[in-house]
Amino acid sequence: MTTPLTLTLGRRPDGTALLTAVGEIDMSNTKELAAALAGTAGPLVLDLTGVEYLDSAGLSVLFPHAERIELLANPLLEPVLTISGLTDLTTVHGI
Repeated sequence: MTTPLTLTLGRRPDGTALLTAVGEIDMSNTKELAAALAGTAGPLVLDLTGVEYLDSAGLSVLFPHAERIELLANPLLEPVLTISGLTDLTTVHGI
């Protein structure tokens, strides 16, 4: 069964690309997330405040982009982002 995930691309007021994810990120939908990240050049803010679940497959998609992304995350994601080491590689707001 595919886990629902909605991805919306936009721009912040300063012109930085903004990718907003809502739902759950797991191995059933990482291809969509990977394509959205790869299709957006330059610095990117990834808003994960609407993500309730993020597994290792989802994390593996984020690591290659760690140098150019900034994360907005809800407190539910704090353990997985911290334990994975992603918080040491990129800026994470909201946790």
